[in-house]
This record gives sequence, C-alpha cells and structure tokens, in this order.
Amino acid sequence: MMGWTLGRYLFQRYVVITIWLFLGMFALVFIIDFAEFSTRMSGLPDFSFIKTLGIVALRVPMFMLQTVPFVALFSAMALLVSLNRRSELVITRAAGISVWQFLLPLGVAAFLLGIIMIVAFNPLAAAGLARSQMYEADMKATDPKRAGATVPWIRQKTDDTDTIIGAQASLNQGMELAGASFFRIDSDGNIFERLDASRAYLRDGYWELVDVDRYKDGVQEMNIPDLQIPTNLREEFVQERLARPETIPLFELPSKIEVAQSFGLRANAFSMQLHSLLALPPLLVAMTLIAATVSLKFTRLGQSVPLILGGVVAGFLLYVVSVLVKAFGTSGIVPPVVAAWFPVVVAIFLGVTFLLYREDG
Repeated sequence: MMGWTLGRYLFQRYVVITIWLFLGMFALVFIIDFAEFSTRMSGLPDFSFIKTLGIVALRVPMFMLQTVPFVALFSAMALLVSLNRRSELVITRAAGISVWQFLLPLGVAAFLLGIIMIVAFNPLAAAGLARSQMYEADMKATDPKRAGATVPWIRQKTDDTDTIIGAQASLNQGMELAGASFFRIDSDGNIFERLDASRAYLRDGYWELVDVDRYKDGVQEMNIPDLQIPTNLREEFVQERLARPETIPLFELPSKIEVAQSFGLRANAFSMQLHSLLALPPLLVAMTLIAATVSLKFTRLGQSVPLILGGVVAGFLLYVVSVLVKAFGTSGIVPPVVAAWFPVVVAIFLGVTFLLYREDG
C-alpha cells in the first residue's frame, strides 16, 4: 500500500510540472495568436499595438482551454520519464507498489485540473472571447472594405414583409449584430429596401438599428440615426442560430438548452459544448493513462524515442477524433452525449487494458 508521503510527492511534482507547461503553452499561444491577429488586422485604421495586445490577451484563455488535454499528456509523460531516469519508479515498484497505486495521484491531479478548467477557467475564457469579439468588430467597422456577412443568415416574416438578416459579427450571444444588413422583401418577392446598420440590437418584439443607411433601388436615400424594425423572432431562436457556444459559460448552458428546446429548437451546438466541458476531466485522466502506457518502461539510456513519439501521436489522434466527433454532434448526425463521451470512454478503456496486459499479464 502506497503511503501518504509518496502520494503527496507525486501529486506535487505533477502540479509543478503542469503549471510550468501551462505557462509555457500560454506564452507560445499568445505569441502565435498575436502574430496572426496583427497580420490580419494591421491594415485597419483603428489598429494599434496596445489594443491588439489586449484583444489577444482576451482570446488566449479560450485557446488554452482547448489545448489543456495536451498539457495533461505532456505533464504526465514528463513526470514519468523523470521518475524513470532517476530510478525512482524502479525503487517504488520494487517496494511492492503497483502501477495503479502510483498512477492514482496523477489521475486525481489530472481530474482536479479538469474541474478547475471547467468551473473557474471556462467562465473567464467565455467572457474574454465575447469581449474580444466586440473589440474586433469595432476595429473592422472602421474599414468599409471589410463589409459582408460572416454569420449565418436568418429570415423573419412579419405581416406581408419578409426580412433577410446578415451581419459581419454576432456579439453578446447573438443579441447584438455588428455591421448588420437587413434586406426587406415585399409580397411579390422583390427587394424594396435595404438597411445597413453599424449595430443592431434584438429587443422585445423589434430590432433596434443604430446608424442606418437606407437604400432603395440600389441608391442610398438617407442616413437614419435610429430605426426600429418589427420582429417575431425569439431570443432563444436567435441565440441558437447565431451565438457561439464557446461564449456561453458552463453554468448558463443547461438553462439555454432547456429554453431553446421548449421552443422546438434542437440546440445541438449548446448540448455539444456542455457535454464536451463535462467530459474534460475524464479526458485528462485518459491522457494520463496514454502517457503511462509509453513512459513506464525502464531503460538505462533513457526512454525510447519511438515510444514517446507514439504517446504524442496517440494523444493527438484522441484529440482529433474528439474534435471530429464533436462536429458530428453539433450538426446532429450523432447525439451530443454520445459524441462527447464515446472517445473519452474508449480511450480510458484502451489505456486500462494496455496497462493490465503490460503490468499484470
């Protein structure tokens, strides 16, 4: 039976390595995203170095939430390789401690890391991403060449008028549109009016348009500071169509799903995001098991490079499969619960099976 001292030692070493890897990954992601964002936005009139730093700093937490499975994988591999090179694992196993006992502190640490990520880090990342989208939309609004809808088009029908709505960006969980365009169609199917607004806000029963350019027959007639367009669209429908699930914190997702489904909407994207977050702690445990399958073999000259590369490839394949199945769950091809949990469960069983075969025959 492994004592408390050894368990605490392994737990603390795992935490320290994870913190350093997390900080290193944060710096790497920040530099890459800053270079990409600066290249994409450098031609805008409102571009500035300080503003770009702030926007990238708001975006990075969401990227880190997506890369945390690799942090767990590399942390476990680094710790086990270090223990092997210093013969600590050999001494531990010679003392009669099984692989399951000294992997327990690592699994607990990985699970707690996942809990921290979804409970504390996810709301921060969601708020940061939503805020960065607002700042990015403000920057793009200063360049008319950036016009054009980039969010899904939606259609509403009021009385004898149809309106097709598009926008450059969807903000505030779909309740605010930046660079919005409203094409109004009469009963004969002809576009009789186009309204371009710098901002459009969904209110109770109407769209509030700000700084509106009105066009008729392709000719701009006037600029209107404020305009209201009647709508029968529900807030839940617009959120389900336009809001990015990543911008909604974990604790708000269940209520969003429940309300959307009460209006007959599938809310697959929200359900997929919810179950993906809930499956994150077990996913980190699965990454730890994958690391153990390639890092436990003792060699005099260090770990075998093919084994280490095999662990990295296995972790990468698990992540790719998770992302691919997530796309299926979001589109409704696979139930979100199955799409989120199936790769994790399979990875855990494969890791346990491999370790049982290797350690216990």
